[in-house]
Amino acid sequence: MTTGWDRQNYQSEDLEQHPAVKALRKDHADAIVEVGSFRGEVTVVVAPDRCVEVLTLLRDDPDLVFDFLSDLTAVHWIDREDAPFDVVYQLYSIENKMRFRIKTRVKDGVEVDTAYGVWRTADWLEREVYDMFGIRFAGHPDQRRILNPDDFEGHPLRKEFPLGGQVRW
Repeated sequence: MTTGWDRQNYQSEDLEQHPAVKALRKDHADAIVEVGSFRGEVTVVVAPDRCVEVLTLLRDDPDLVFDFLSDLTAVHWIDREDAPFDVVYQLYSIENKMRFRIKTRVKDGVEVDTAYGVWRTADWLEREVYDMFGIRFAGHPDQRRILNPDDFEGHPLRKEFPLGGQVRW
């Protein structure tokens, strides 16, 4: 079902009018931590323990149809002590030609529930996040390194990783 979304850029003053933000406010308001935008693309930060149900709603809602997980990555904010990692889900609705971003803030050593049951593409993407950042995904069917050898020490995209690379391997 096409909703007639236009391709407008949502600015800070009208973020609440975005169809996905409205749907999340209606059904999962208590999961929302923050709503923002950058260059017209809307981002909703959600609680880590509610992330998979939010992603499922965005995929299954017949008016939203975010049917494509185009990327899943992480960002390490070394100066943010309470939850130094963002796990970032880049979503796309093929039918509605709309992008949407979900983030969840994660403490070091805390697992995030896997999105593998929502989109199978999460399989390799979560393995890459684990390998590069050390973030584990609870319920993932094959949580092991994907880019580095099994005996590699550390996670190269963490800010504290040595700039010269790994000293011993």
